[in-house]
Amino acid sequence: MTDFTVIGGPSSEQLARKIATRLKSKFIGCELRIFPDGESKITLKGNPSGKILVVQSIYPPVDSNLLRCLAITSQARTFSSQVYVVLPYMGYARQDRQFLPGEIITVKLVARFLKAAGASKVFIVDIHSTTALEHFTIPTKNISAVEELAKHFKKMSLQDPLVVSPDKGGVQRARNFAKFLGVDYIALEKQRDRKTGNVTIKSKGLDGVKGRDIILVDDMISTGGSIVKAAEFLKKQKSGKVYACCTHALLIGDAEKNIIKAGVTKIISANTIPGKTSAVDVSPIIAKAIT
Repeated sequence: MTDFTVIGGPSSEQLARKIATRLKSKFIGCELRIFPDGESKITLKGNPSGKILVVQSIYPPVDSNLLRCLAITSQARTFSSQVYVVLPYMGYARQDRQFLPGEIITVKLVARFLKAAGASKVFIVDIHSTTALEHFTIPTKNISAVEELAKHFKKMSLQDPLVVSPDKGGVQRARNFAKFLGVDYIALEKQRDRKTGNVTIKSKGLDGVKGRDIILVDDMISTGGSIVKAAEFLKKQKSGKVYACCTHALLIGDAEKNIIKAGVTKIISANTIPGKTSAVDVSPIIAKAIT
């Protein structure tokens, strides 16, 4: 048994248990009570010892899960001076810079909160933008789930697969994903209206797509707008099956329904956010990064 105690926050208990098993560590769960006014009350189901690992994803309800993470971290600090916080999915990472006048860089505040609560080190899986890491003043590590996701597709029988990034910003991710699979990759040209959020694909007809199975790779799928537009575009190019692959499947509102309607055969994601698409376990890479 290692000298870690793993505390599983309410949003990530199953993943935290898997990490504790891999680390051969003690596991402590949390009891969550939500009062009628919306306040959260968290009680640890045991006393941690040694180094403490707090595992809590910050997905919707984002503000509630963030505050719960801070509360657990603060309590953990009373037991140990070494509190590592694992954020399998980190909300607010998209608010890493000022896009329009007056916008607040909220991730900077989140970084300060984590430090103030007592975190001595932070681990994040596939943060949306590495620019967000620059706002942390405590050691912070970004863990890539690309290889684990690629391994999943390697086991599948795909027809001449092609890895596609829905935008130019994800070209490095697509390149790494394709490298693990030993296949080709391309990136589409996407344009998003900063005020309305509407997405359009600017790419013209592509050669080499016809009849090939497509793996659309992104770090996260939220409303699914980018994936829908990309899938519709690729289907018009007479592609084979289209799979949507991401680390974080937020799938807000009708996102899943809209993605399937656009021609996507299946959505495959990691278990950073629990759900029916989370087929890929990231506990091995988190445990490895920590040790």
